[in-house]
Amino acid sequence: MSRIGNTPVSLPSGVEVNASSNEVAVKGPKGQLSFPLFPEVSVAVEDGRVVISRTGSGGSKKASALHGLVRAHIQNMVVGVTEGYEKSLEIHGTGWNVKPKGQGIEMQIGFCHLVECTPPEGVTVECPSQTEILVKGIDKQAVGQFAANIRRVRPPEPYKGKGISYKDEYVRRKAGKSLG
Repeated sequence: MSRIGNTPVSLPSGVEVNASSNEVAVKGPKGQLSFPLFPEVSVAVEDGRVVISRTGSGGSKKASALHGLVRAHIQNMVVGVTEGYEKSLEIHGTGWNVKPKGQGIEMQIGFCHLVECTPPEGVTVECPSQTEILVKGIDKQAVGQFAANIRRVRPPEPYKGKGISYKDEYVRRKAGKSLG
């Protein structure tokens, strides 16, 4: 059984955590994030650390699961407001490219039309080159979901390797048909 919820979250300088009975708010140099609390879990700030503990309500299994979940979310929020998150994607395909358009991007990836993607609030998109996409933000879930939405437009295929993939993703290649 995991004991991740028992580990307190240390707060770097410049980060404030405000915990009420139903919400946790984390404020740092890059912005502010909040997360609703469950009745099975309580949060307290002590000596520059955030301590998460179970309350008496709810089943023990659910309380244990939410204990670790809340601790992971608070850790992700602290890292987000101090350093931020970034996902990098690559486009593979002859003639396929991406360019910025307003707040979002416009991709030419083998369809008869251009594909436009507009990021949600708090997420920014950059195009360092015609085949690279950088998704940045302070909310880990929002950055990861928007990067997944971009990848879903044209996922990498195993025969030629064409498509949109994460920068460190390994695309397993398959052999084509063989004449025999």
